[in-house]
Amino acid sequence: MRSILITNDDGILSEGLLRLAAAAKRFGDVWVVAPAEQTSAASHCITLRKPLDVYPVDFPVDGVHAFSCSGMPGDCVRVGCLGVMDHKPDVVLSGINFGYNVASDVQYSATVGGAMEASFQEIRGIAISEGIHFREVTDACLGSVLESVIDRPIPEGRILNVNFPDCKMEDYRGILEDRKVSRGMVYKDRYNVVEKLDRGGVRWMVEGILTPEAEEGTDYRAVLDGYISIGLVNNVGYGDEN
Repeated sequence: MRSILITNDDGILSEGLLRLAAAAKRFGDVWVVAPAEQTSAASHCITLRKPLDVYPVDFPVDGVHAFSCSGMPGDCVRVGCLGVMDHKPDVVLSGINFGYNVASDVQYSATVGGAMEASFQEIRGIAISEGIHFREVTDACLGSVLESVIDRPIPEGRILNVNFPDCKMEDYRGILEDRKVSRGMVYKDRYNVVEKLDRGGVRWMVEGILTPEAEEGTDYRAVLDGYISIGLVNNVGYGDEN
């Protein structure tokens, strides 16, 4: 039986993780090792200078071996593969993330970071994300997309990145494969002063400005146009020539 490890960056009981675990059950034996708390935008951060606390979890999806971890998604994959499980999984699924992981967001994403750690451990890694308003396309198509990608060979040093569009079913247009990572960004950030502090300090807060613009053939363009985007993302040290 296929062995599946699932992680995410939104936390062990996030809605997206529960939906992914429920959908993945038909494809194999499902293990979940996920952060105890929200860890978004932690990228591929791992914990080196303090221990990781792992606890069994009374998980709402029956038949799933589930554990919370005090670390980041990268930690969850590492301790899951190298400690919690007595064998390496066949595939790591990371998600379903609340919000796209396309364009420049992939370099910040801890959802992508979890899949990247799978690649480092020589395991197929697949990151899965969706928009923040509508989940209709994800719910309708998640099973068929998993069936399509779960055993797909992935070149060394890469992961598959899947994003479901933020639209209603009547606006859904299909699946686009081989999407390149957009060079743009979902949000252009600026920093605003929110408070002046003692000793000349200044407290700043980031504000993201939604930027719905992307090049043709890219992941972000696909979801903006109502498509499911599937594409490869290179891990550190790998380029298109490898």
